[in-house]
Amino acid sequence: MKKAAALQSIGERVAKLRRERSLTQEQLAERAGVSRNHIADIELGTRNTGVWSFVLLARALGVTVSDLFRGLPS
Repeated sequence: MKKAAALQSIGERVAKLRRERSLTQEQLAERAGVSRNHIADIELGTRNTGVWSFVLLARALGVTVSDLFRGLPS
């Protein structure tokens, strides 16, 4: 899998989990302590974010970090 495809898949997963919880990007950003632009960039697959951001996102979404990567093609 190429880097761009991986980032796109992860972003789609984050967006799906956010929508399932009826959260806006702004609400998720506030819960995670990051900017809305950070969330938008992750969801678009344009940001190669760090591990700590995924920890914050997972906590804010009420999932494990591994849940964010579940189903990611190898």
